[in-house]
Amino acid sequence: MAEKKSREGQRRNRRPSRNDRRPPLYAAVDLGTNNCRLLVAAPTRKGFNVVDSHSQIARLGEGLEQSGELSEAAMNRAFDALDAISKKLKAKRVGHVRCIATEACRKATNGADFIGQIRERTGLTFKIIGPQEEARLALIGCHNLIDDDAKSALVLDIGGGSTELSLVDADRARDSGLDGMLKKPPIKAWVSVPLGVVTLTEAFSHLDEAEAYPAMLEKARSYIEPWATKHDVRAILADGASHIIGTSGTVTCVAGVHFGLERYRRDMVDGHWMDHDGCYSTMDALISAGPVGRAKYPTIGEDRAGLMLAGCALMDAVWSLAPQSRMRVADRGLREGLLLSMMKGPKRKRSRGGRKRKPKQQGGEAAVEAKS
Repeated sequence: MAEKKSREGQRRNRRPSRNDRRPPLYAAVDLGTNNCRLLVAAPTRKGFNVVDSHSQIARLGEGLEQSGELSEAAMNRAFDALDAISKKLKAKRVGHVRCIATEACRKATNGADFIGQIRERTGLTFKIIGPQEEARLALIGCHNLIDDDAKSALVLDIGGGSTELSLVDADRARDSGLDGMLKKPPIKAWVSVPLGVVTLTEAFSHLDEAEAYPAMLEKARSYIEPWATKHDVRAILADGASHIIGTSGTVTCVAGVHFGLERYRRDMVDGHWMDHDGCYSTMDALISAGPVGRAKYPTIGEDRAGLMLAGCALMDAVWSLAPQSRMRVADRGLREGLLLSMMKGPKRKRSRGGRKRKPKQQGGEAAVEAKS
């Protein structure tokens, strides 16, 4: 009897064989101006399999343009979202976690202090990343949506507080593959515009929508047009083989309406194409519908209805650079890029997101632009 118990104890204590072991879990946490999002995945040879996800609207940047700092109410909403994410990470026993914060924390005078509060309260250590890193991660996240025949691609990432544009050399992207892209992304030119769906909505909240939309469009173009002219973006995208990749909640919401979905389905949106004229008809319908009418669309809802006007203005301003081009919808981006950089990039020390390091704040400017 004692021998039988001993054998049972040995079986319980035996380490699982290599074939029995589950792959390690990785998690990316993105604290944006409007949303707080989590993606948990297990690596595979070709990429990763999603294990869990979480998205919660926190409106962290609400009122930031007027006050210059994050409000108590906004921070409390973010804490609620991050508490839920922290519980998920513990329940899944995620071994590798990276947490990033973007425009709202870059811009707020109390952004770095807030990051410290998050660390003390949840154990999650956030890094405030710069706009160039944000553009790089967005490209990595949707790199495999660059069409095989494209010569160039323009990646559009609309956020809550900023919008990043990256003009990509498609030939270099295909030749280098993911490994090469992780080392040196084939970005010919990029710009970070300090306008997102939250900031642009708040800037023109004193106007009715009929007046607000053209004002939003003019504001967006005032940042985008000089960059496009400087880097000859129109001529580059006018070759008939180039296209736009749209990665953001705005683009996927518009796509859901454009494709006539009764409920949002990622497989019916991600990687699919929208032509210019057809999508503009959809955006015209959304603009005309007003916030109440937009909320009735099942792929938009009440939470996003009030922000869609600004989102359409930003899409409009960018697509006008290449009206002959199609847009490929990406229900992927920053978080996916972060996961791929963790799994396939240079190895980092194992972390559960709770290391207590002093956060570094990277300042946000009126417009940030560079050419690589």
